[in-house]
Amino acid sequence: MSAGPATLLDAEFGSFPGLIAAWGSYRGDTLALDDGMTRLSWRETAALVERIAARLQADGLERGQAVAILGTSTVAYALVFLAAIRAGGCAAPLTTSASPDQLAGMAADSGAIHLFIDRAKLNELGDFLLPTANQIVLDEELDAFMAPAGTMAAPFDPAESDPFNIIYSSGTTGIPKGIVHSHGMRWRQMTFRAALNYGTDSRTLTSTPLYSNTTMAVFLPTLYSGGQVAIMGKFDTEKWLARAQAEKITHTMLVPVQYRRLMQYDHFGDYDLSSLRMKYCTSAPFPADLKAEVLARMPGGLIEIYGMTEGGVACIFPVHEHPDKLHTVGKPAPGHFLKVLDENLDEVAPGVAGELVGKSSTMMLGYKNQPEKTREGYWIDPADGSTWQRMGDVGRLDADGFVELVGRTKDVIISGGFNIFPVDLEAELAKDARVAEAAVVGVTSEAWGETPVGFVVLQPGTGEDALEDIRTIANSRLGKTQRVAELYAIDEMPRSHIGKLLKTDLRERVPAKVR
Repeated sequence: MSAGPATLLDAEFGSFPGLIAAWGSYRGDTLALDDGMTRLSWRETAALVERIAARLQADGLERGQAVAILGTSTVAYALVFLAAIRAGGCAAPLTTSASPDQLAGMAADSGAIHLFIDRAKLNELGDFLLPTANQIVLDEELDAFMAPAGTMAAPFDPAESDPFNIIYSSGTTGIPKGIVHSHGMRWRQMTFRAALNYGTDSRTLTSTPLYSNTTMAVFLPTLYSGGQVAIMGKFDTEKWLARAQAEKITHTMLVPVQYRRLMQYDHFGDYDLSSLRMKYCTSAPFPADLKAEVLARMPGGLIEIYGMTEGGVACIFPVHEHPDKLHTVGKPAPGHFLKVLDENLDEVAPGVAGELVGKSSTMMLGYKNQPEKTREGYWIDPADGSTWQRMGDVGRLDADGFVELVGRTKDVIISGGFNIFPVDLEAELAKDARVAEAAVVGVTSEAWGETPVGFVVLQPGTGEDALEDIRTIANSRLGKTQRVAELYAIDEMPRSHIGKLLKTDLRERVPAKVR
């Protein structure tokens, strides 16, 4: 990493807004943000952040108060995100895929008095109004909203406990919970990543939404280190490859379904991706076979990040260094700790599956306005009273300390008193050459309490008449208590905007007769 503001990253704590200003001065005319339509230098980025922050302060934004943002990821979106933090408030990006009622709930929960919304989302909502006092059309009114050119915002010296952002969870029902991250958490989390893999010559391509913590995992450390961020509003295989080649992208974050689409693209080999130095993946299970294919076909290293937006333990897995551990998510990062607990919340031995809990210096402040939900997400170690985050996953440690995920705690199927982990059944179904993708959910059964039901995306040319044979072969390799009761073909797996499989949607597709 080059000199200048990079030396600030060595501090135990510092100011992210101060870093943006410092890089603006130090990097000057070097490109900072580019969404394919708008290109801003570091000097321009820092100046515009000051002008937006100054106006937010003039409008009465209080310290720690949220600024809501809703729309497609663009340079303008990024500027408002950064300005909210510079002004002393916190950024509250809202999930674009949420229902109008959920959006209203998130906006009210955040306490924001400003909502920056793009025209497309505004048109989509129609007459539905969100509860904020000031509404600014992001792609039409931002220039007029800003304070005059040259205006500097009033100084803001963040404390470690000040809120940095609110990331709303991707829950499929009810109002998503607002996960509050502090300046201290983000500094410790992102300066570590910036120093590890980024520098002023980093050119990062983002194609997941800026409302997602997935994107923050590369967006923030790139900016912390004075690099360049190329923003895609929506992932498109051909356009991603074209930008990666033309802009000589060095870093990127993709979720598993995006890697799969790249690997399946007929013209993937026509593009020069030799500038890639490091690729990242998070947010959803990353199959071992897909990891192997990405390693073989895409240049640069590959790092899988396992963790929760809430914090707890993070596993940083340099896949390229451990080709024999592709079935795992790696080991806990330095300063991160993990335990595996049984149903009595006692720690189990390596090799035994149980609930994962973790702790680190990168824990959320809590869920916004939901102290009870915050407490429910913690496990208190009876030995020393320390607080651990319940990760929501079932997993086990191997003899070398690598973590193998077995499933989500909420997805564990209890059939006839036996715990069934869907990942084991999905793996058997996926071994069949006629299956492109498989998922298993538990549904209510009068005889067993719950029973496993499978869904598969079939390979082209395979008809649904093959389903029973696929199910029979898979069941022959499974234990008696694990067998798939029914198997259904679907065109594609239901997924969120960041590639998470929506098993709630699958359960709703199961015919009543199976229940």
